[in-house]
Formats: sequence, structure tokens, C-alpha cells
Amino acid sequence: MKKAFLSIKFHEDCKNRKLIEEISNELQKVGIKIRTVIGDYEKWGKVKFNPEELMKITFEEIDKADMLIVEFSEKGVGLGIEAGYAFSKGKPIIILAKEGSDISTTIKGISKQIILYNNIKEISKKIK
Repeated sequence: MKKAFLSIKFHEDCKNRKLIEEISNELQKVGIKIRTVIGDYEKWGKVKFNPEELMKITFEEIDKADMLIVEFSEKGVGLGIEAGYAFSKGKPIIILAKEGSDISTTIKGISKQIILYNNIKEISKKIK
């Protein structure tokens, strides 16, 4: 099974937990195991880290992963930092975004694949 780190906009209230879990479940169907800071380390808000610890954990997870998957429907500075780090390490970057999302040209320029979706179920059919 391939390992991927999922980069997604952070929300303190974990309002995108369902989306993260759905993406993880869908990718597991095609042999990709997802790791996230919010789920695997912060235990959905039960554990807190300072910014330095968070970035250290994030970079270590990207280093261990076979690829970076960025859910880019909602922009965030951290997404760009994580994508730039993964790119500098030669990791393939796959962008997921809801149809109609504004994906920056810089992210497009470093991505191996961009998957636009209306329904999460489409991701497993489109990923290479």
C-alpha cells in the first residue's frame, strides 16, 4: 500500500473532519493510506502542538510518504508551504479540489495530477 500525506486547510473546530475521512476512505480503496496531522497526531483537537512542533511533524510525515495529496478547494498558506516542501524533496504532488475551485498557477506548476470532483467517490476513479 502506498503512503500519502494529506495536506488540507486546518480548522480549529475540525469542521472538515467528514471530508478528511471520506477522502481517506476513498483513497484506501485504491491502495493509498492517508496520514494527517489533525487525525493522527492531534486526535481531532484533543492534542495541541505549537507551530514549530506542527511543522516538524508535518515535514517528517511528508518525508516518510510516497506522495503528497493536497485538498485545495479551500486555500491556506500551509498548503503552499507543504507543497513546496514536498516538491523540493521530489515527492509527487496530487491536487484534489471541488469543481470550480481556484487553483493557483504555482500549485498547478508543481503538481503531477489535478483531480477536480463534484463527489468524493470520483477521486478513486480518477487518481493515477
